[in-house]
Amino acid sequence: MYIEAINLTKKYGNFFALKELNVKFEGAKCIGYLGPNGAGKTTTLKLFTNLLNPTSGKAIINGYSVKDESTKALSNVGTLIETPGLYPYLTPSELLQMLCELRMASNCDIKSALEEVGMYEWRNKKTGKFSKGMKQRVALAAALITNPEILILDEPTSGMDPRGMAEIREVIKSLKKEKRMILMSSHLLPEVTDVCEEVAMINHGKLLLYESIDNLNNKFRENSVMVTALNDIDEERVRAIDMVKSVEKLSPKKIKIEFEGDDNTRYLLLSKLLSSGVKVVDYRLSGMPLEKAYLEMIGGEINE
Repeated sequence: MYIEAINLTKKYGNFFALKELNVKFEGAKCIGYLGPNGAGKTTTLKLFTNLLNPTSGKAIINGYSVKDESTKALSNVGTLIETPGLYPYLTPSELLQMLCELRMASNCDIKSALEEVGMYEWRNKKTGKFSKGMKQRVALAAALITNPEILILDEPTSGMDPRGMAEIREVIKSLKKEKRMILMSSHLLPEVTDVCEEVAMINHGKLLLYESIDNLNNKFRENSVMVTALNDIDEERVRAIDMVKSVEKLSPKKIKIEFEGDDNTRYLLLSKLLSSGVKVVDYRLSGMPLEKAYLEMIGGEINE
């Protein structure tokens, strides 16, 4: 299974919403499509789902042109683009049944779709009384009723409170177990790091980067850690540890350490901190590699 853009372009007058995008997403994995608001993420996903026609270039899914052979291209694709509206007087079961009839789909499995998103027990309750997170899970079930190999999701946690965001992320993680390809747009760096195996970065309609999260971690990792302890930390004893380059005191029980070395060195540093009497309760990298990559490639605010 694969999704491919070949010189894919969308232009409005003199403005390029997307300019000569060339990228291929392949295999069962979750790909984060990352960029600030207005970068071209939704435009790309609408081109891949035949909601927009390209100015030039091609959107290809599993060998078929989305524009010229949309039925074949999208036959094994489930989509959630922007925030869908649900009829408040319908139950999830009624809503999904209606969608199956509209699509004239013979392979609908409403029960499995609702179970996958954790909404089966709510199947006979009217959606008008649901929280935003619950409504979004019903919308995800609508994308899943034909058990597609490919899911295209446009900022699935947009506008939610932290609890709703966490719920949707857990649902997406569970969907990955079914060996699907999930292309998920977002402008939230922790979300992409938590859920995805790969990330494609876009800004001003142009692709800037396409890498695995592991490769980004290796390329953009910062050799510094944040340490929080139960007791007051003796900075001088920490500075005396051989791999430590510098120590920044943030509070009596919290410091930032810059060190020389790799992940093995980071492990040894923790061992030496414990041996020196620091009662460590939290020990983590001080920076997120994806954040560093984002700022270098795009700049500006993280959550624009």
